[in-house]
Amino acid sequence: MTIWISIIIAGIINYLSRLGSILLINPKNMSQQTKAVLNYVPSAVFPAIIFPAVFLDNQNNFVELNDPKLIAFSIAFLIGFLFKNLILTILVGLITFWIIIFAL
Repeated sequence: MTIWISIIIAGIINYLSRLGSILLINPKNMSQQTKAVLNYVPSAVFPAIIFPAVFLDNQNNFVELNDPKLIAFSIAFLIGFLFKNLILTILVGLITFWIIIFAL
């Protein structure tokens, strides 16, 4: 039961910290330079989350070139580069990964 209490408390703290930043920061008072810099945050955070999941295995070693994650990532990257469509890129990457995992 204590694990659930810890999870709930962590969730409340996380929610309140995000809510505080939303309520306290007024975008109308920000300079154009600050807004321009903040536009790069999602582009910087997304690779930091995705790349370790793709390029590292469970023991934090680099995966081999024939790893299904790396193959699906490469195909999804190519689709994203060619079509510049996020939903299509995600779907192609997931479907490619599932085909490699389940069919081979």
